[in-house]
Amino acid sequence: MELKPALYLIPVNISDAPLNDVIPSGNLAVVKGIRYLIVENIRTARRFLKRWDRSFDIDAITFYELNGHTDLKNISTYLDPLRRGEPVGVMSEAGCPAVADPGSAVVEIAQREKLKVVPMVGPSSILMSLMASGFNGQGFAFNGYLPIDEKDRLRAVRELESIAGKRGQTQIFIETPYRNNRMVKFLADNLRGDTLLCVACDISDPQKESIITRKASLWRNCKEDYDKRPAIFLIHREGGAH
Repeated sequence: MELKPALYLIPVNISDAPLNDVIPSGNLAVVKGIRYLIVENIRTARRFLKRWDRSFDIDAITFYELNGHTDLKNISTYLDPLRRGEPVGVMSEAGCPAVADPGSAVVEIAQREKLKVVPMVGPSSILMSLMASGFNGQGFAFNGYLPIDEKDRLRAVRELESIAGKRGQTQIFIETPYRNNRMVKFLADNLRGDTLLCVACDISDPQKESIITRKASLWRNCKEDYDKRPAIFLIHREGGAH
């Protein structure tokens, strides 16, 4: 497949579901036409591509790593093939590139230089959890990770809860997977009892997916084990605008 020169943003799976169930088949044809890939981790990117198609010619791909250890001065050079008229792809470790993902740095450069950017269809835990939560989908904010320090975290949660009440805006955030159970307990203990909390876990996994919305007070006796599982948290105040 001959591609137009562009920066293609390539989503990957967010669960162990069969790839054909969560990623459009047309994406593979696009990726097979790309010889330069910007990825967060080369090893996992190669593994994903082989899982997608065992016949994929991994050795024909030039990989560039973009993560927390990348020298920012090098990022612009990753777009040199695109400047020469060749397509370049960006792949996240999970979900959609450039959304809560370091890939946004290279997209910013492409936009600044007026290079064409093509977002491709694929799973996003942020949108999928919002869809299933029952919360306001017209006004929402993704806040990334909350502070680690308990006092700062409490202050952040109280602020998000206040915004949810005043604006009717759904507040979304994530936690390091091995601390998910502690986050559920922290939220249950510190949110107002009638604030709604949704915990969405293993999204798109046909066996393990769990998306539950209930009042914060009802989460205090949570029996579910969320540790070491990809999860996302959403809060909403009843009566907020929909």
